[in-house]
Amino acid sequence: MNSPVAAGTALVDRFGRVATDLRVSLTDRCNLRCSYCMPAEGLPWLPAPHLLTDAEVIRLITVAVRQLGVTEVRFTGGEPLLRPGLPAIVAAAAALRPRPTLSLTTNGIGLARTATALRDAGLDRVNVSLDTVDADRFAALTRRRRHHDVLAGLAAAREAGLRPVKINSVLLRGVNDDEAPALLRFALANSYELRFIEQMPLDAQHGWDRARMVTATEILAALRAEFTLLPDPAPRGGAPAETWLVAGGDGLRVGVIGSVTRPFCGGCDRTRLTADGQVRACLFATEESDLRGALRAGADDEELARRWRAAMAGKRAGHGIDDPSFLQPSRPMSAIGG
Repeated sequence: MNSPVAAGTALVDRFGRVATDLRVSLTDRCNLRCSYCMPAEGLPWLPAPHLLTDAEVIRLITVAVRQLGVTEVRFTGGEPLLRPGLPAIVAAAAALRPRPTLSLTTNGIGLARTATALRDAGLDRVNVSLDTVDADRFAALTRRRRHHDVLAGLAAAREAGLRPVKINSVLLRGVNDDEAPALLRFALANSYELRFIEQMPLDAQHGWDRARMVTATEILAALRAEFTLLPDPAPRGGAPAETWLVAGGDGLRVGVIGSVTRPFCGGCDRTRLTADGQVRACLFATEESDLRGALRAGADDEELARRWRAAMAGKRAGHGIDDPSFLQPSRPMSAIGG
């Protein structure tokens, strides 16, 4: 979708990339403790006064859509279903003109009771994190026995008509790296689309080790041992996933997001807003730009848009994971938003 704003007002960086996809983190809190994300005891959560209010979130989304050319908004966390005002925020975003596409990334816990309400509010589609089809492995990975809740959430999203329902899976060497085919069989049997994501250096413990990461090449080899993957005729655009059609899969796709070994920085079209009102030009950025302070100091929409454009203008060419000088962001994924 082309940006509806006038030339010179969109979120353009120095390399000519235009950000039209806004990722909005609604909370840093989560009700799982995934081993590749945070320690078992959890993390110190952001104090409530630091979080954007529902009205502030809606205002910044409005600025992004009406003044900066954003055409897609994805709500993330932490776990966004923990945000009590989520349906109202979705409804306000759906009422904007031009209307952005609205999606949600969730761990699926609580989705069984909220999927219909979110659809009625205007949510278009959902991504659910699920790394294993085995309940015991799920408990080991997440330190919670909630596998059945995630499965129920997936089914509820499908029944509510959220399309497509996507599954996000991270494979960990020696833990669930044998499950790529099983996850794809599960997705195909339930009419879900599957996306594998390479494990990224965004854990709170800073324990990421590239040598232990299951790569996109390995994932594809495991899939091709059991399935025929056909070229996807749909253009990739700025999407992070390389996708293939699964032969005999009724048009369903499987994708791999090779953030580390197959970076897609050159086509990146994303801008990020953290739950405490900071703009991040890149998931791996080590700097942020504060919009919350300006908003609460009385800045008008034009000033907020100007600050947002300035924050994105200096976006780096790539995430630099392969550079010896790479520093992992101080904030973990749960505090940044996916």
